[in-house]
Amino acid sequence: MKKKIWTVSVIIVAAAAFIVVAAYSQENVKSVQDSAFKTKMRPNAVFFHDDHNKKADIDDCATCHHVYKDGVKVDDETSEDKECSECHKIKGDPTPLVAKYHLRCKGCHEEKKTGPVMCSECHIR
Repeated sequence: MKKKIWTVSVIIVAAAAFIVVAAYSQENVKSVQDSAFKTKMRPNAVFFHDDHNKKADIDDCATCHHVYKDGVKVDDETSEDKECSECHKIKGDPTPLVAKYHLRCKGCHEEKKTGPVMCSECHIR
């Protein structure tokens, strides 16, 4: 009987640990989405935000979440609380929003010769 209780206890503790780790890990997973995209050809790009930034040695949030005023990048200000489409439009401006995403992410990956550059590597079906 003691062995059975011990086994059940170990299983419960292991399951609880698994749930806690899984829940914590989900906070790190980011889905790149914007309400401006009404129809999508592919699923949202998904990546591990904190792991990505650590590997890429990105300390400044403004590297990706930038703010420009009158064409000049504003230091010490970020746009983390906004959708990209609040500044970048779906069409024009002169670069369409979808191209802005790709220039920012894929462009950096190509420049540093690391990270995914093919559609299916970010947009996982």
